Amino acid sequence: MVEVTCSGLLFDLDGVLVDSTPAVARVWTKWAIAHGFDPEETVRQAHGRPSIATIRDILPGADYEKENEVILRGEIEDTEGVVPLTGARELLTSLPDNQWALVTSCARPLAEVRLKVAGLPMPRNIITCDDVRNGKPDPEPYIKGAALLGFPPGKCVVFEDAPAGIRAGKAAGALVIALPTTSPDSELEGAGADWILPGYQNLSVSRSDHGSNSLMLLLRL
Repeated sequence: MVEVTCSGLLFDLDGVLVDSTPAVARVWTKWAIAHGFDPEETVRQAHGRPSIATIRDILPGADYEKENEVILRGEIEDTEGVVPLTGARELLTSLPDNQWALVTSCARPLAEVRLKVAGLPMPRNIITCDDVRNGKPDPEPYIKGAALLGFPPGKCVVFEDAPAGIRAGKAAGALVIALPTTSPDSELEGAGADWILPGYQNLSVSRSDHGSNSLMLLLRL
């Protein structure tokens, strides 16, 4: 049992609040095959990062914006199998609106579609790839997410599932709880996760006695 006191919670989306892995894999596999790349490796590289960053890395000299539109359109249209992670809806609806934010590498239209399809509440505070210059693993997304809540990153806990996102959270100065939904424990630990949480059934959140903006997280690891 681990107790963590913080002021704000910063959640990634895919693999943290929603399971969109089948849809992501289908869209990126189709794109990879069209360009002659290995689908499995392409999907692995794409997870947890802005799609345009992945395209820049593996398809130098391409029309990045055009290729990114292909991916974005495909992911917006393919929502089959997009579901909330167990306990995610209950957790979010129990939190004060001003003490949690969504910090995702996907574009805002895609984030909104996946939240709606999964039946999750639309956050008051949201950072997407449209709001940053440098995406994960750069700390900018989580620094901006904490700023939206009015807290320093060091007073926030990040929930992530991808090594790139974990590195972003740690570089921002936050504590990071990783969920083993898309990456093995060894990769989560290697990226610097402070704890690996089996699922939201192993998490309790309550008000802390340390101040009006304090939350107490109880982790059953």
